[in-house]
Amino acid sequence: MNDIAMQPAALDHPFVKTLARLVRAADSHGVWDRKSDAEVLADFIVSREDRRSRPIIDDPDPDIIDRVEAFYGAVGLAVEQATGRIASPILKLNHEGFGRVLLTAGRLVVISRTLRDVHRFGFDDFAALAAAGGKLVDEAIAMIGRFPEVADF
Repeated sequence: MNDIAMQPAALDHPFVKTLARLVRAADSHGVWDRKSDAEVLADFIVSREDRRSRPIIDDPDPDIIDRVEAFYGAVGLAVEQATGRIASPILKLNHEGFGRVLLTAGRLVVISRTLRDVHRFGFDDFAALAAAGGKLVDEAIAMIGRFPEVADF
């Protein structure tokens, strides 16, 4: 947890805050109420060594799939907060952890990503998490700005 104390800027990033809110919203029993955002989001941080130690092909754990869904759900929520348009993620994975995620606003596909090795999903640190989420949010907002009439449907 020493490393976490060195990343206050990353933990204050708007995307990371949105992701923490979304993860906390799934806590129906109040278990995470007394935990910090860093503790709530700790499962999103996976060292390179840990990712490399996982087999190349493996069935993704349901907890990892939940984290992938939460990550892209937070991207959609952040886009909605910034644009006022509902942005919905659509995630399709096969049993081996390969698939696709789409984020739509109206009839507009604002994000389209191929997913592979989902069982290795994670980020080196909170700064990498903030950068990845922020980049997707910025990309989606730019696409909505480019085609606002399609996003309004």
